[in-house]
Amino acid sequence: MTAAAESYVATRTIAATPAQIFAVLADPSHHCDTEPTDWVRDAVDVAPITGAGQMFAMNMFLAQAGGDYVVHNLVNAFEKDRRIGWMPGQLDDAGNHRPGGWSWRYDLAPNGDRTDVTLTYDWSGTPQDFRDQVGAMPIFGPDYLVESLAALERSIAR
Repeated sequence: MTAAAESYVATRTIAATPAQIFAVLADPSHHCDTEPTDWVRDAVDVAPITGAGQMFAMNMFLAQAGGDYVVHNLVNAFEKDRRIGWMPGQLDDAGNHRPGGWSWRYDLAPNGDRTDVTLTYDWSGTPQDFRDQVGAMPIFGPDYLVESLAALERSIAR
């Protein structure tokens, strides 16, 4: 686990192929299984993620954000079986994506019959007014990424 000024990075070696791991990450209906708390509830959009520019929505719950809400994730990194990432945000009145200023990215590297999975959370683009609303950014500690990768491994082992 490493921490830069406004990002966390964690890596875990998982006993699965990049294709197996990518299949879970590209399926929004499995995102609640890969998250260590009950923050991510379930997928609004259950269609698989197939490329950059795609958007998928998730039902979420966070007390600091007012309870239940829907987040709209814009896929900004996609290379099948190698990397996938998205920028959470909200839709404006015209239906345009307004990113919150943070992103999630998974990089997959084959390692024999296993895969090194690197998860990066970057909050460097989060505006000050949002930071003031929810408190310090991020709203979780660096171990959250370690726990998230452990949850991903458990979901793949099922």
